[in-house]
Amino acid sequence: MPRRTRLRACPIDQARNSLVIELAELAKTVSEQLTRAKAKTFGDVAAFVDLSAEEYKVKLGGKKGNLTLHSFDGRYKLQIATAESITFDERLQAAKELLDQCAADWSDGTREEVKIVLQNTFQTDREGNLSVGKILGLRRWAITDARWQAAMRAISESIQVIGSKQYIRFYERVGMTDRYVPIPLDMVAV
Repeated sequence: MPRRTRLRACPIDQARNSLVIELAELAKTVSEQLTRAKAKTFGDVAAFVDLSAEEYKVKLGGKKGNLTLHSFDGRYKLQIATAESITFDERLQAAKELLDQCAADWSDGTREEVKIVLQNTFQTDREGNLSVGKILGLRRWAITDARWQAAMRAISESIQVIGSKQYIRFYERVGMTDRYVPIPLDMVAV
């Protein structure tokens, strides 16, 4: 990226430059500290879980799931949550076709609400992605139509886990209540 140069910078330009450089260096330092804190937290918690499992002569394997740890006095709570990235394979198209057949038969040309709900469920966002939550939400409906049941089976079988991310959250208890408030670690939240 080319540098903007002037023959002579005025005092406000120099002050802006100094401010931006100072704050960018601070941001880099904080970012590095957060990176180290994250690595330490994951490492220390994994070692603690292994230590705890050793008490029962159990060897845990594979990726750990969600976990909540409390301080002895209950003042602090640490949560590690794993969120999976889910997509669907080609079987989702078969499910959509079965659901479209159900909607066509059920609405019988009189009421279009069922079609609208299903169209909304399979609508993509600006990036062309489907809403995993909306699609999986269809499985909560207790509909006995054989085509619906086949579509739900196709949806279940089309789920592909393509990755996962782990999140660390810290909380502090509010006084002597059962309520915890998050300890914010992102700049937007503070």
